[in-house]
Amino acid sequence: MTDPGKVCSVQGSVLNLPGLWTIIILLLASLDTATAQTGLTLQLVPETSAIVPGQPFRVGLFIQHDPGWHTYWRQPGIVGVPTSIAWDLPAGFKAGELEFPEPESVLMFRIKAQGYERDVLLQTVITAPTDVPPGKIISLKGKATWMCCGNTCHPGHQEISLTMPVATEAQPDTQWQPLFEKERSVYARPSTAWTASAEEEGLKVTLILTPGPGARPFTPDEKVIFFTDDGWINSDEPQPQKLSSEGSLTLSLTRADVFLGKVVPEKLNGIVQRDGGWNEKEHWRSLIVTPKLKRHLVKNLDSQQPDEKR
Repeated sequence: MTDPGKVCSVQGSVLNLPGLWTIIILLLASLDTATAQTGLTLQLVPETSAIVPGQPFRVGLFIQHDPGWHTYWRQPGIVGVPTSIAWDLPAGFKAGELEFPEPESVLMFRIKAQGYERDVLLQTVITAPTDVPPGKIISLKGKATWMCCGNTCHPGHQEISLTMPVATEAQPDTQWQPLFEKERSVYARPSTAWTASAEEEGLKVTLILTPGPGARPFTPDEKVIFFTDDGWINSDEPQPQKLSSEGSLTLSLTRADVFLGKVVPEKLNGIVQRDGGWNEKEHWRSLIVTPKLKRHLVKNLDSQQPDEKR
């Protein structure tokens, strides 16, 4: 009989059964569906004054959290559900993926996750068909779904809509365009000034960040945080770090014992966040890293290493 405490590989996914059931029990115990909007309000808002035939334009889901409440980033970590929109657009209109600004570290009870306590705007690019006539009024509709957590967790959904005119040209919406631009300024981005490398052994993952020309060097007491972009890293575990005399930072991470992805990743996919910026004279704080994982295989099953034949 298979020991349920050992790792099982299912279609490339890595599942630790006790860890999985712990998370499921915590989620089920916390759910409260008495109201669809507990802990937040939200609305669909435009970046521009009108829809121009054949041109892309942006709309955003503006989420305002009540104090002490949060929703989740596109990858919540080991708990939580990301916000999503199922669009119901007029014929010929096409919507892109929902865009998430840099995440924050949030707490679901005592569990560290990835989301937002601040008010946040999630943007989508919609492209209009070329044959939509100027002067027409268009209604953009969809269904937003989310989980909002405080002392309890509340899954919710809401029909959303936005009415916009069609015109030969569009101007920035004076109320909302500055917020769209502000949110895009805190999108995570890569940098050629930094080199990242990563190694994995069992559940332990080591990330090394090495500065190059144009990089803002680390200070001895500076702290950074890693956000997993695919769920491979456990968001609730400590992330000890060490600064070398040469200026490289080593970040010690722990692999999640529950991974619901379809295939075991070949790269460490994530965002490393630090205050003050990554490059000289630049202040954006979220760096995209995707180093190839150099794996040291462990034969002992109790080490919880994924299937070596992946």
